[in-house]
Amino acid sequence: MTVEAPDPITREGAVSQLRRHPEIELHEELGRDTVALLIEDTLDEAALTRLRRIVRSEGARAVLVVGTIRENELLDVIGCGVGAIVWRREATEHRLVQAVLAASRGDGDLPRDLLGRLISQVGSLHRGTAAQPGAPSLGLVPREVDVLRLVAEGLDTGEIASKLSYSERTVKNVMHGLTTRLHLRNRAHAVAYALREGYI
Repeated sequence: MTVEAPDPITREGAVSQLRRHPEIELHEELGRDTVALLIEDTLDEAALTRLRRIVRSEGARAVLVVGTIRENELLDVIGCGVGAIVWRREATEHRLVQAVLAASRGDGDLPRDLLGRLISQVGSLHRGTAAQPGAPSLGLVPREVDVLRLVAEGLDTGEIASKLSYSERTVKNVMHGLTTRLHLRNRAHAVAYALREGYI
């Protein structure tokens, strides 16, 4: 994983916390499926551009540590492919490790208050487009909807498998098939998509 921060002190603080965990391997350069931890006070166009570059051009998985996110930025952040977001005020060592490991597995990890805002925003978008005739349907099967509902509740792969009496491999296959078929970037993007289409 790599760490990008607005200043050297912030970067070194995050690196020193993560370095204590042997399951996290720190690198200087981004690579495909590397986790990139991006620390920002607020989001501006430059930060969104960095996020897009990290995820789309470099193929990395992004964890965003941010002070604030305005309503109009939340869907942009999820659309960029960010699967994990941590508030700066909650960025303890444990919380950073949890978010980085979730991102490395392809899981979503959002603060509860942000998840509520995302659900509200996507619901508003859905209500605005639901009345349009000929609006495309996702065509999700019940198994996919069941898995996405539990992802939206914050459960990890093992918990979802246990709750649905599936193997972890089955849950991963459902998510992989869904994200591949619909060209979605990660679990958070899949949840946002399902919410927007009214499946959950």
